[in-house]
Amino acid sequence: MTSSKDISQMFDSESKKLQNLIDTANSKTDMNIHDIVDTYYQVMNVSSMATMLKQQTYSEPSHLLSKIQETEKMISEKFDSIIHPNFLLKISLSIQEMTKNLQSGNSGEKLKEQIESDAKLFEELRQTMSTREFVEQYENGIFHD
Repeated sequence: MTSSKDISQMFDSESKKLQNLIDTANSKTDMNIHDIVDTYYQVMNVSSMATMLKQQTYSEPSHLLSKIQETEKMISEKFDSIIHPNFLLKISLSIQEMTKNLQSGNSGEKLKEQIESDAKLFEELRQTMSTREFVEQYENGIFHD
């Protein structure tokens, strides 16, 4: 069985990892899709841990409960209110730009290089659209729980 100290250390470690990801998201304007998805997974991981630990409040030390509250506040005030809307906007603008670029190249014969370039852009568009759906599902979970 895991001790309260181990649980507290694990939550603290995961919260620090989340804090670092949030700090990175605040400072970088050009995060790639992989980094964005990693950030969402960490938010969901820490949120799930917090929910589980709060249900066991009778056995958890008060310093852990205050750390949980502090972490939930960080998620709400920094991630949900600022970073998440910025990610969603960035992804939507990226999709618009890729779509526009693909549509503008739809005239006449194409060279092999252009076809290969378009294929790569289509794949990037597919991944970005998939990420937007994932981000929207996160948003629906926040506002419809």
